Order: sequence, then structure tokens, then C-alpha cells
Amino acid sequence: MTRLSSATLAGLPADIVRPGYDRAAVRPGVVHLGIGAFNRAHQAVIFDDALTAGDLRWGVIAASLRSPGVRDQMMPQDCLYTMLVRDGSAEQARIIGVVSQVLVAPEDPAALVAALAAPDTHIVTLTVTEKGYKLDPATGALIEGDPQLAADLASLAAPQTAPGFLVAALAARRAAGLRPFTAISCDNLPHNGTRLRNAVLALAARHDPALADWIAAEGAFPETMVDRIVPATTDTDIAALAGRLGVEDQAMVKTEPFLQWVIEDKFCGPRPDFGAGVQVTAAVAPWEEAKLRLLNGAHSGIAYLGGLAGIDHVHEVLALPEARHFVETLWDEAQTTLSPPPELDVAAYRRELMARFDNPTLQHRTRQIAMDGSQKLPQRLLATIAARLSAGQGIDALSLAVAAWFRWQAGVDDRGEAHVVDDPLAAAIAARLAGASSTPARVDAILAFDAVVPADLAGNAAFRAALIRWLAILEADGARAALAQL
Repeated sequence: MTRLSSATLAGLPADIVRPGYDRAAVRPGVVHLGIGAFNRAHQAVIFDDALTAGDLRWGVIAASLRSPGVRDQMMPQDCLYTMLVRDGSAEQARIIGVVSQVLVAPEDPAALVAALAAPDTHIVTLTVTEKGYKLDPATGALIEGDPQLAADLASLAAPQTAPGFLVAALAARRAAGLRPFTAISCDNLPHNGTRLRNAVLALAARHDPALADWIAAEGAFPETMVDRIVPATTDTDIAALAGRLGVEDQAMVKTEPFLQWVIEDKFCGPRPDFGAGVQVTAAVAPWEEAKLRLLNGAHSGIAYLGGLAGIDHVHEVLALPEARHFVETLWDEAQTTLSPPPELDVAAYRRELMARFDNPTLQHRTRQIAMDGSQKLPQRLLATIAARLSAGQGIDALSLAVAAWFRWQAGVDDRGEAHVVDDPLAAAIAARLAGASSTPARVDAILAFDAVVPADLAGNAAFRAALIRWLAILEADGARAALAQL
């Protein structure tokens, strides 16, 4: 079938929303590192809105830091793709045209550095996941044993990591007499701007202390909070859209109507006049904390408990009354640890979250959410547990969610079916679990990973006892029994 492209736009059905600007007149003011489905359904849409509003400075050059997969999907389509917004039986299709080029960093590192260093580049956004920052989650220091980071510490002639590309490009900008760009982390990390800044400054200081000083003084790394549910696209989705469009779109994304981007008011150069869905604020942390501990914390619990029970999708998990009770109980526990901004009505936010989780048309897979748990749990669940324990409060639902992650590491669900534990620490955890012959020993084996569990929390007797209790139930009777006992 013919692919979506500039040449096929005119032939699309009349109800398909097309780019409302001249793509040839757009200047690339943004470089995005780590292009994937979430970026294409979130930040890219915001910049596409800016172009539609008439400010043509905000086109996007995107880059994959690993594989050519997204490039090979998008470039044959002139970087056009469809965003499907699904809400119940309603579905809106919009063609996004903001991306002009997709680079593959390992194939041509110099091309990406040049794009980052270009005078028109004012903003760099990143969705590289927690592990892409090359920082130890416990200490915040560079993971110098990481092979890619070790290469960037030795030389930035051909960077391999996100911090490496930023430092190399900022050095080129300084040498050319240009100002730094504003670097915006869009990953679900607490203090994500500070983490990105720390990684960049630490790497820069190893190469040129004066460069690090210049970046610290002149650059900007705003804290942000991003929120939109973007399930993975399936072959069925692509085939169904092709039937509707009359052309094939291999880069399509599907998402929900809700979109939120909270950005700290800290820029070192031009920025768009952000429209709907974006809030520029002096303090991101309260928004970020609420999102991580309510939405993301619940999502992780749903993913592991649902996955263990053999349930594929979020909305199917929440069809179980005991699972809904689990989520509400987890939110009751987490809510006491929040300091919400005045604009955030937590009760209304919880109702909105449950409605989003219930959206059946998203088909949000539990196994997609379950990826990289060792990188996600510290901010989604463990920080909340530490806050509750320090206040002398219970952690029943929160500890069940963590115990479900422990159980997930066994690589087999309650039906005896194997699953891949997609996590950077999977092999190390599996090796430790191999020598643990009892439930308490398995709990202790994972608690010993101080890169995941802070030492003071790992040594908390109440936390350990809760994990042993729940893991024993999960191992003996399964996730649904544990949910029923909660």
C-alpha cells in the first residue's frame, strides 16, 4: 500500500486534520533526543500547535540515540504521521507535520551535534528514559562504569550518550559565539531538570572546567512534568488506520484527549507562546510529585499485579472491583505525602485519573508499563513509602505494589507462563534471586540493591515485614488473592 507522504495528503478523507502551515517555511528551532511514541503524541504536538498558530520557528529535528527504527518509519513519509485521539467511541485523526528530519545518532554523531549547535536551535527536549541520563539513582553521580559514558568521558569526538551530545554541542556553540540552548528533560523523574543539568555539568567539567562554568552560568535546564497516556502502537492499529486513510502510516501514534506539560519558567533563549495543555510555572515539584505518586505509582502497581494475573490491559485490570479498591487505597496513602499547588484539586485529579485508566480504546498494555521497574520504583513508590513511614503511617497498598514488582522478577506469572523482565538490572537481580531459597531471602536479595532501594528504607523493619507478607501471598496464591486480601 502507498505510504502517507506530502504527495498523498490531498487525497486523505475530509475529516482528517492536516497541517495548517507551510512546512517548507518552517525553521527547526527544536532538537528532540529519543524520539518515540510518547514524544510524537506530546511535545511534538505542542510545537505543531505553535506552527499552526503562525510562529514558524519551532520545527523539530528528531534523533534516535539507539536504533534506526523510527527513522525508517518516518523518513519515507516525509516525517508526517497520524495522531489518533481516542475517547470511548470517538476518534479524531490529525496529521502532525512538525518533524522535518529524523537522525540516527550512532550512524552519524557529527550530524546530531551539528543540529544541536545550529544557530536556529533554541530548545532541546529529551525523552531518553531514566537510564539515559547515566546517573546512579542513589548517589546522582555519573555511572562511570557504563561503557557508553566511559567512551564519552574519554572523548566527545563521536558522542554516544545524551549528556555527551549536549556537552559536545554546547562546546561548539560556545566556540561559535552562540548562546546555549534551553535543555528540557521530559522524562518521569523527580527534579528531572536538575538531574540533566548535573549530568551535563559533570561530564563537561571532566573535559573543560571553563565550559562547565559557562554552561552553569548561561544555560537553562527547567524542571518539567509531562502527562499523557500513549500506549504502544500495534500492527492492528496500523492496518485499521490504513483502511480509514487509504494510505499506510507506519509512524502513527494513539493517545487520549488529556495532555499536560508543566514547565519551570527558566529559559535562556526564545520560547514559543505555549498554548493549551502547557503551564509555565515557578514551581514544578508539587505537580511532578502528585503525578509520579498518583498516576505513575498506580500505573506501576496495576502493571505488575495485572501482569502477574495474566491481564493484558489497564482497563481490564480495573474491571476487577478488588483492583479498583487497590488503586483507591494506594491513592489514599500517597495523597497524605503530597503538597499540591492551589490550582490542583486532588480529589478531582483522582477522578480524572480513574476515568483515563478506564478508557478501553487506549488498549494500554500492562507489560509496556512494567518495563524498567528498577529505574521507576524509587520515585513512583519508594519515596512515597519512605514519607509514610517517617510519619508513622501505614503502607499496605504501596508495599503490595512493590512486592508485585519483586514477584515480577521471577519471570513467570500466576498461570506459570514466562515473561521477559525488561529491566537494566534484570540479570543482576536474577543472579541474586537464584541463591535465595525462601521468601525472606528473596526480599533481602532485592533490598540489597542500593541503586534501587535507599539503605535507610531497605533497613526499615516495617517495610521489610510488609514486603515479606505480600510476597508470600503473591508466591503462594497469586495477584488476585493478594488484591482480595487488601
